[in-house]
Amino acid sequence: MAVGLAVALVALAVFLTVRLQMQASLDDSLLDRAKKAAETNLLTNATQDRIPSAWFGAADVRVGFVDAAGRILTVDAGPGIPLGAPELDVAAGKSTQSIRTINAGTIHYRVAAVPYQDQDMALILAQSLSPQETVLKRLGAVMLLFGLAGVIGAAAAGWGVARNGLRPVRRLTSAVEQIARTEDLTPLPVEGDDEIARLATAFNAMLVALSASRDRQRRLVADAGHELRTPLTSLRTNLDLLTQADTTGGLPTEQREELLGDVRAQLEELSTLVGDLVELARDEPLTHVVETFDLAEVVDRAVGRVRLRAPRTQLDVVTLPWWVVGETGAVERAVTNLLDNAAKWSPAGSTVTVRLANGVLTVDDEGPGIDPADLPHVFERFYRSRESRSMPGSGLGLAIVHQVVSRHAGAVQAGRAPSGGARFTLWLPGGPEHPAARAPGGVPTERMRSATPRGDTTSPPAT
Repeated sequence: MAVGLAVALVALAVFLTVRLQMQASLDDSLLDRAKKAAETNLLTNATQDRIPSAWFGAADVRVGFVDAAGRILTVDAGPGIPLGAPELDVAAGKSTQSIRTINAGTIHYRVAAVPYQDQDMALILAQSLSPQETVLKRLGAVMLLFGLAGVIGAAAAGWGVARNGLRPVRRLTSAVEQIARTEDLTPLPVEGDDEIARLATAFNAMLVALSASRDRQRRLVADAGHELRTPLTSLRTNLDLLTQADTTGGLPTEQREELLGDVRAQLEELSTLVGDLVELARDEPLTHVVETFDLAEVVDRAVGRVRLRAPRTQLDVVTLPWWVVGETGAVERAVTNLLDNAAKWSPAGSTVTVRLANGVLTVDDEGPGIDPADLPHVFERFYRSRESRSMPGSGLGLAIVHQVVSRHAGAVQAGRAPSGGARFTLWLPGGPEHPAARAPGGVPTERMRSATPRGDTTSPPAT
């Protein structure tokens, strides 16, 4: 449509230009001949009141005279030409010349009028426009034919270009529809470096992320099903024993309490596992609803919780302020999991050392340490070393730590402490001062804590 409109406008412009140019040339020629003829004594040279048109250089030129009263004195052979006010004004001396188109039956004439010498008459020259109209008709036909040919050619070329240009889009669309039908996340072939290739590359990146997410989901479901099966089986077995014992007269009080305690432990383990699964299900980037908090205060709260859970383990804590922007609850959960892990592996009466300086939280225990073969896997979901399989826990605590730290653009590592136990190092981006309120002097205040086992009445050692 755009090419057709452009061709039509160009053809119309050419046609009008040629028409105006031909008419202007004819007008100039006709007026020039009329003025030259008016300077001669045409009336005395006329033969039988007829003036040969050949005198004016063209066979289709007609000649006549008109006075101010409108009387035509002499007109060349041919049908009458209806003259009007413009020619009478020239005869009366009201205008110096006139030229216009007059219709005489089926013939169009271009009529020029000029004053004839000093008499109250006007010389009239009329030339037929039939040759000019014939030329214009031929020109119009040629422009129409070539315009239609150009439009058809442009349409064919545009169709071919569009078809070839959209072929990669059709291939990409077919591949995407195939993936939607079969759920086959095989990456698409990428050809070239144009926008379609960039789109295919971006789509492949999305497929890779989707495949990884689906693999993680499958592993999570499979591992969760495996981990849930153990406490559920134990609960069902204990409940069956209680039911059978009730039908046969009941168990002794001591055995019944022991069995109920086992049921409560299994329920607690199941609750912990479900909570960890819910936390791990939040496999999304950090939300925009965040706050600024002091990591040292978070560590202090986590220490207080772990102190209640592990009263036989001492906690040696030294923290320096470190302000972080993120989710307070998630970070506190991660720190608590690190401390719980250290307390679980520490023997009774041992000390867990906690240090926070420059945003680096270090947790050292006095346990057996981590086997070098297990170090690459300690942050994997449901991973347990050979020694930990007989101990309580879901195998998700350190995985939650890794996920929370990753969401906060931090890092966490596992290694060996100088005492021989395990060392976990956690780092979160932040600063030693609050972003909105700087501490006087810019020197952070050091805070030190030392926890003693429950029931120990000795005062904390001075630091």
